[in-house]
Amino acid sequence: MEDTIKLEYIVSAEDFTRAGEASSDLKNILKQMGVSPDTVRKVSIAMYEGEINMVIHANGGVITVFVTPKEVTMILKDSGPGIPDIDKAMQAGYSTAPDNIRSLGFGAGMGLPNMKKYSDDMKIETELGVGTTVTMTVRIC
Repeated sequence: MEDTIKLEYIVSAEDFTRAGEASSDLKNILKQMGVSPDTVRKVSIAMYEGEINMVIHANGGVITVFVTPKEVTMILKDSGPGIPDIDKAMQAGYSTAPDNIRSLGFGAGMGLPNMKKYSDDMKIETELGVGTTVTMTVRIC
């Protein structure tokens, strides 16, 4: 049976002072495990983008991460408003971030596109008024 590490992170809504802590922690763990720099970079970017999206759009949520010798799986679950149009949200540059978030340097519309770009597999399950679950997997090279 494979060794599996399970990590769980709570992401708070609009808490920009702690945003990025989960992705930074995961990055350090993967480095300590000797995971290749390319894989660590992909995981870090995908996780950070998801974490920031949860802070901005989804009233926070929970990130559960499973690390095995073969892959890193990140499950980001929130109880936010849901995504009304996934195809539109996946377009680079499309953003629903309000002006106050943009003034902080966030909300450029690259979150979901970057999450997809830097993961080997990504699935989005969303229901309006209920929330969204994004599952991303990055293979360990």
